[in-house]
Amino acid sequence: MILLKINTEIRKVDSQGRIVLPLKWREKELKNGDEVIILEDEGILKIIPKKKIDLTKFFDSLEFDEDLIDKLEEWSDFENYLLNKKYR
Repeated sequence: MILLKINTEIRKVDSQGRIVLPLKWREKELKNGDEVIILEDEGILKIIPKKKIDLTKFFDSLEFDEDLIDKLEEWSDFENYLLNKKYR
């Protein structure tokens, strides 16, 4: 069984539609950022912190099979190999 921990708070909305996000949530989720994504769906608003993705973790992570190494010697062979390869 999966238990979800959901904290519920009642907040006032000011005349301009603003609310204050809970401090603990801001400290944990926003950290150094100050932007959120708001998703609206039939009476529900979801607030998700907008985070920058560190793409460097994907550097040097290309996986390939041994056939690819043989194709690297000639660019046209390599290009054709990639274009014709069936990816799952």
